[in-house]
Amino acid sequence: MNSTKYMAAGYFLALVVLTGCTEKKLNENTGSENYCISKELKKDLKLAKVEMRSVEESITLTGEVESNSDKTVPFVSLVDGVVTDTYFSLGDYVKKGQVLASIKSVSLNEMQDDTQTLQAQLAVAKRKLSSVEAMYKDDIASQKDLQEARSEVQIIQSNISKTKKNMQLYSAGSTNMQVKAPADGYVIAKNISTGMPVTAGGEQLFTISNLDKVWVMANVYATNMRHVYVNQPVVVKTLAYPDDSFSGKINVISQVFNENERVLKAKIIMDNNNMKLRPGMSADIVLPINAQNRTALAIPAKALIFDNNQSYVVVYKKDCAIEMRAVTEVASNSQYIYVEGDLKEGEMVIASNGLLIYENMKNQSNNSTK
Repeated sequence: MNSTKYMAAGYFLALVVLTGCTEKKLNENTGSENYCISKELKKDLKLAKVEMRSVEESITLTGEVESNSDKTVPFVSLVDGVVTDTYFSLGDYVKKGQVLASIKSVSLNEMQDDTQTLQAQLAVAKRKLSSVEAMYKDDIASQKDLQEARSEVQIIQSNISKTKKNMQLYSAGSTNMQVKAPADGYVIAKNISTGMPVTAGGEQLFTISNLDKVWVMANVYATNMRHVYVNQPVVVKTLAYPDDSFSGKINVISQVFNENERVLKAKIIMDNNNMKLRPGMSADIVLPINAQNRTALAIPAKALIFDNNQSYVVVYKKDCAIEMRAVTEVASNSQYIYVEGDLKEGEMVIASNGLLIYENMKNQSNNSTK
């Protein structure tokens, strides 16, 4: 009888131990056996495959997008006057020869007066030339006299041609001139408005730039100088397009520190056919460093969850088969985090809303053990 009681007690104790072990295992997996992803979370669910990759680290530099100064044309007025109309806005794309503004100027009257004066001088010079040619035939005038008379006519004709070209340059009327776009491109700066007085050779009224190619100027601090070199491949990222990456290489590195920012400037010439890089836009420039001769499991940075001094990933098998795995970070760059742990190549990890799913699984596990 007593032996039967002892056997029953032994079975009960074994059952308790076995149940405890099962609960402990479920706790380690955060109750994944029973957790299902809700329809709301599944809408925005992003998965990433665990890949075995060569370990590459990187650094990130700050920078800014600038227009290509080789294809940038600033405009200043060549005459004094007052702006009567403008026909463009900042950011507009304009074609060469397109009328952008009208300026009323007394200088145009002066050009017209100069033209009339030169025309009168030309008429006198031509009569003088005819007279000298006649005297030269009669051996009264010398060869020198003839050359001087011809030269005077040519000089006046040249001055008339220059004046007419200036008038045509501005499509000038009697008192108004038309300012035309000097090149194809985007208006990246504008400092002209109706009623505004302008002076010849004064401040820039507008700037046009061809943005097919732009410059990304990276800030290189002294601590990063040893990692940066010409022709180094880079990846440019912007806040405006966080999911897009733009590949390029460093073309030029300045040899003198910028006085204000105390940095070297590294220039990256970028193709901009999609027009996503705009002058003035801030950018992050990612440079690969420390390429290592080893491989490791790579996952997106958004797939890693850090909790209580431990890193985790959420492994997705199907909607109601989700597992939490502990991992150890061994290296990282702008694209990947390299990890070690209970994870296999080819498995799928959750790369969006992972923290929310992790918290739900953790809460469910805690509730199930109470």
